[in-house]
Amino acid sequence: MQDPSRRPDLDQQATAESYMLPSAQPVQLVDPDGRHVHNDKYPLPDGEALLAAYRELVVGRRVNDQANALVRQGRMAVYPSSHGQEACQVAAAVCIDKQDWLFPTYRDTVAVLARGVDPIQALTLLRGDWHSGYDPYEHNVSIQATPLATQLLHAVGVAHAAKLKGENTVVVAMCGDGATSEGDFHEALNFAAVFHVPVVFFVQNNQYAISVPLHHQTVAPSLAHKAIGYGMPGERVDGNDLAALLSVLGKAVERARDGGGPALVEAHTYRMQSHTNADDATRYRKDDEVQQWVSKDPIQRMRTYLTDLNLLDEEVEKNIAEKAETVAAAMRDGLNAESEVDPEDLFRYVFTEKTSQLLEQAAKLRDELAREPA
Repeated sequence: MQDPSRRPDLDQQATAESYMLPSAQPVQLVDPDGRHVHNDKYPLPDGEALLAAYRELVVGRRVNDQANALVRQGRMAVYPSSHGQEACQVAAAVCIDKQDWLFPTYRDTVAVLARGVDPIQALTLLRGDWHSGYDPYEHNVSIQATPLATQLLHAVGVAHAAKLKGENTVVVAMCGDGATSEGDFHEALNFAAVFHVPVVFFVQNNQYAISVPLHHQTVAPSLAHKAIGYGMPGERVDGNDLAALLSVLGKAVERARDGGGPALVEAHTYRMQSHTNADDATRYRKDDEVQQWVSKDPIQRMRTYLTDLNLLDEEVEKNIAEKAETVAAAMRDGLNAESEVDPEDLFRYVFTEKTSQLLEQAAKLRDELAREPA
């Protein structure tokens, strides 16, 4: 349980609540025109860090576009694109250290790749071959969760275990705005706050839970305001501003690592494309609404800012584009190759010690496959 001595007494309530409440407007350090916006609380990351993150941003956009093409070509079953949300994806991946853990959702493929996971292994899930194709322990990236908010509880469990073991580990738990209406979201935040575990809940508010707009989900002033109800600080950030995301998330991660406990960060962004290839977004939102977010694109504003700093020129941009094309080519080669299917995998990974029923079924299948065609 939480140490009662850490709870603010009545005289300290106003100070504690003021600290936990998010800023009135989402934190922004680089505006849509690529100009620096001063903020007393959050420093601007240095230029080299921004350039490194910008590289991942460009690669992430290329990954999204290539994955969508592969879906249309029938090489993948489904792809929930994060087109327009790449700044959130990159910031979540690079704000943590190697020993930390990332718990992504089905839309967070770009974040998973930014942590170093092989693209083909990551996309195996969305191809429909396996429930995740990578080893979570290799890069400390949990499998991409399809059920809403379930991964938040797993993230809290890992953070709690790390605390009990005395490890210097921080967990970033990702979810969308739709997940904040799930019971698992509330249970995860409450447990994290009561047990004071090192986890940062990162909500990408892209305005829609499939076809349900945010105002039909909640009447809270913001999703970040929900944090104070559990006794943790909340913060709002421009989800298309890579610099602001790195600063806000970085501060939350540093606070958690220093024993400050959990925090909730809400990124205000927009899902530029349909929920998935199985969705038609034109049935529930207008084109002019989408167009309003085009000018807020995270890549264009960071490109302008870095160019003005003389950190980005045609040669550097060309090198970044070539890296993105290399990743896209690897995706095409890997996903255009036919999968090698072993029917006995149906039984191989169900139990460590197979039941008699499974052994019998496997033997029957083996016998069927060994017979000559009629």
